[in-house]
Amino acid sequence: MLNEANGSIAGAGALLKILRDGQARTRAELVQLTGLARSTLAQRLEALLSQQWIIPTEEAISSGGRPAIAFTFNRAARVVLAADLGATHARVAITDLGTEVLAERAAEISIDRGPEETLAWLQRTFEEMLAETGHDLDEVCGIGVGLPGPVEHSSGRPVNPPIMPGWDGFPVPEWLGSRLGAPVLVDNDVNIMALGEHWAARPEADHLIFVKIGTGIGCGIISDRRLHRGAQGAAGDIGHIRVASALDTVCRCGNIGCLEAVASGSAMAARLCAAGVEASDSRDVVRLVRGGNTQAVQLIRQAGREVGDVLASIVNFFNPSVIVLGGDIAEAGEQLLAGLREVIYSRSLPLATQHLTITASELGDRAGVIGAAVMVIEHVLAPGSVDQSVIRL
Repeated sequence: MLNEANGSIAGAGALLKILRDGQARTRAELVQLTGLARSTLAQRLEALLSQQWIIPTEEAISSGGRPAIAFTFNRAARVVLAADLGATHARVAITDLGTEVLAERAAEISIDRGPEETLAWLQRTFEEMLAETGHDLDEVCGIGVGLPGPVEHSSGRPVNPPIMPGWDGFPVPEWLGSRLGAPVLVDNDVNIMALGEHWAARPEADHLIFVKIGTGIGCGIISDRRLHRGAQGAAGDIGHIRVASALDTVCRCGNIGCLEAVASGSAMAARLCAAGVEASDSRDVVRLVRGGNTQAVQLIRQAGREVGDVLASIVNFFNPSVIVLGGDIAEAGEQLLAGLREVIYSRSLPLATQHLTITASELGDRAGVIGAAVMVIEHVLAPGSVDQSVIRL
């Protein structure tokens, strides 16, 4: 049971939520805004100051009399470690609490190395980057990780990931958290991309679909400005929806006829290779498209139509205002978008597409690490979490 002092500061998290908009406010403004008694407000401000969640502004605000001290959110109070682990490459970043990137690295690393080798590399990389930026582990408030497969978000464990041998059920949060001494949140890579794109580029969109086309295909769903994961975290796995053009094609998930089996970067690379064109992955496909290879261009266009066919149903069902395309194959630009738009606008209801925007990701390769950081920040700075952090003092 909270004692009287703890009861007075238990609302510090709600106060911080107000100040997180970046606007500096005086005590008088906060009293007027919250309706709190001055004594209660003073206790909550003191609690937030003691944890450095807020700081006094450098310049006091004057209304003609004695200048009043104003308080603002301290984005530099902690740092966040963020990782977007893909099938064949990874991006790792350190950010502040406003998602400003303080350090960043990209590397070619295959997820099929297995969890311990991959996460050991990630641990070393984080430690090196912290040292380079002058931070230490005590300043880390959390770690966000995106994985290229289904993840049970509540436990942070991968579940039967098709392209991640050895990862099924692996305790990623426990393994990484015990070595770095910070809470670890794990999600599907497309979910964190959707979070990142919405946060940084499309905050005004209430309903957004982020589609990643790379080695695999998936989508992240923002509904009412919140990430929709579904009951077990499997929402948005469109890569394994059956499509008519793939009825005889075996997917790596074991089923026949999946969208991913014909429209993913790996599927297109395999087709090009079978036709005598040198291509081993998604990036090779994009390179060929940019170089004007006719076969690659035709495959990209058709992939856009295949994905568009699935998305047309989703547009009718979900009615998003924005569809954002990301992943390696999105680098093909208008060649992919043209096929996508062609089918979506012809197959979806006019009302559903009346104000629909279909566009490429503005963040590009950074969408995942920004989203991983957002996932951590929203968890750590949730009012309840902040209340716990100040009560533990």
